[in-house]
Amino acid sequence: MRGHDWSWLHPVIICVIIAAVAYAMFNFGSVKRLVVGKPMRTRDLRESRNLLVWWMALPVLSADLYSSVAYGPEAGMTELTGLGENAKWLILPITAMTVLLLIILITSYIMGVIAYPNGGGAYAISKDNFQRAWVPLLAASALMVDYVLTVAVSVASGIQNLASSYPVLQGHETSLSLLCVLIILLVNLRGISESSKVFAYPTYVFMACMLLMIGVGFWDELRHGFVQPHTPPFGVVPQGLTLMLLLKAFSSACSALTGVETISNAVPIFREGKNGAIKAYIALGLVTGVTLLGFAYHLYVKGISVNPNNTMLSQLAEGYFGHGFMYQFIMWSTLVVLILAANSTFTGFPQVAALLATDGYLPRALRLRGDRLGYSNGMIVLAALASLLIEIFHAQTNNLIPLYAIGVFVAFTVAQLGLIKRWARVKGRLWRLKAGINAFGAFITALVSVIFAVTKFTSGAWIVLVVIPLMIYLAMKVHRHYQDVADELRIDLKVDRPQQHRIVSVVLVSGIHRVVLDTISFAMSSTPNVLALYIGFDDESIEKMEEKWEAWGNPCRLVTVKSEYRSLLQPLSKFIRRLETYEGGKPDHIQLFIAQFVPKKWWHNLLHNQTSLLIRAWMLRHKDVVVTTVPYHLKK
Repeated sequence: MRGHDWSWLHPVIICVIIAAVAYAMFNFGSVKRLVVGKPMRTRDLRESRNLLVWWMALPVLSADLYSSVAYGPEAGMTELTGLGENAKWLILPITAMTVLLLIILITSYIMGVIAYPNGGGAYAISKDNFQRAWVPLLAASALMVDYVLTVAVSVASGIQNLASSYPVLQGHETSLSLLCVLIILLVNLRGISESSKVFAYPTYVFMACMLLMIGVGFWDELRHGFVQPHTPPFGVVPQGLTLMLLLKAFSSACSALTGVETISNAVPIFREGKNGAIKAYIALGLVTGVTLLGFAYHLYVKGISVNPNNTMLSQLAEGYFGHGFMYQFIMWSTLVVLILAANSTFTGFPQVAALLATDGYLPRALRLRGDRLGYSNGMIVLAALASLLIEIFHAQTNNLIPLYAIGVFVAFTVAQLGLIKRWARVKGRLWRLKAGINAFGAFITALVSVIFAVTKFTSGAWIVLVVIPLMIYLAMKVHRHYQDVADELRIDLKVDRPQQHRIVSVVLVSGIHRVVLDTISFAMSSTPNVLALYIGFDDESIEKMEEKWEAWGNPCRLVTVKSEYRSLLQPLSKFIRRLETYEGGKPDHIQLFIAQFVPKKWWHNLLHNQTSLLIRAWMLRHKDVVVTTVPYHLKK
């Protein structure tokens, strides 16, 4: 493409987009069927829920957690790049601490599975155990922020790994990431859920690739030594290392632990129930721990450095397999599993949003299922927010990591505290041991949350620390609004009865033709008190209208108004206010009839003024005005 002038392509693309938007506006139903598919019946929701054995549910639910091994260790080492070669060995203790934290989290969440065998995410647990509304809202807000960041980080990381393999893609990461988010959204709008068995195989393939690479690494070290020419010295404290910097690296590496909660949320899909979920948690902990430790160890032995244009995973795979088929296969499997990690979030975020909407803390539109039985509105909101982050941070994983994982560790902490209260309330067998496990987990996750907040504050964590309280505040305001509306609309069934109202009907006319004839006929059929209103822009048009009206036989009273500024809305509003003293008294309601052309072909809409849409929106400011649209379907 170099050497050719492609500037003509941009206006062509813009014209195509404008045409597509115009077509979608006037043929929304057809476009929706093409993109989303045929609607499904509500009873299909129950029939489509397939239970999975634990070893099949494992890869489906672990894509979020396991895929983060591709960027977790690198995120930690990125914080230490300024310390030189002597800092590379620190990847081992940092990763070991991350795996220890993973064990603590999994153990704590197994307690959650035991307590809530029907699925107990952080919101459900905190809602069940705390009386104050802000506590479950804290858990839900933190989770939703983490879900948004999961999409942004997973997609950006996948594209960065791909760009490492194909340098021609470098510089286009943002556009490719946005395209991936759009594709994921469209796939999910068509109703392909994360529990689909087909999603299990790419995760297993990625697991196999990582374990194979770790095995090849040990074979390479058996042949060439466990200390190689590029292996950095072990145990040397690099100059400039501080506790704050070390904690910052640890907090970045902990980004590999997002997604631990997924299994506890999805207990109902296991064929074996809570026992299957526990088996999946144990297997997930083993394979993720082995992968993180093995991956970090080989990065240390090979002395691999952080390179913004070539991920550490790409460098290690290239060192073992060259740039051949196996290297390409690993890079593509990494991209696919990271995309699946983002895809799994398109189930979690809408579900949490739907729970909040059902409880009255978010707009009720988020609790509605779409044509394909998914929470479509929540999916669209998630895609929009993730795309915004990708655009702002230019699809750079290391720029997004400082915002990442704070939310999930806050949600972890709230969930563990909720479980402690539950064990103390219900008691039961070994309840003190269970409460002790969750107490230790709550302490550790709270400590990690504080470390995140302090070490990442100036790097962008302050955004999350502001957004979460803001989300809680807005959720409380939404809840208050719904309560106020319910209080205002509530009636006494023994006292309040329907009553007949005095209504004045106004028909807005633009001339005398068949559309006006049909509209006035409809108005006179519904109420005897009908006025016709004509707004003219000059005296000549008003006189002409009055003459034609009289010649037509004065079917109802005609009122003419002159608009010197060629506006319909202001004279119409003024006339509506004048009707308050109509015939000596204010009517209970004013019914405004507006005719609406309905063309036969969609593009004909572009040839007619959509005045009725504007008038309907304008009349919302008048609380006693009822707007009725009378459609007229054109035949040609």
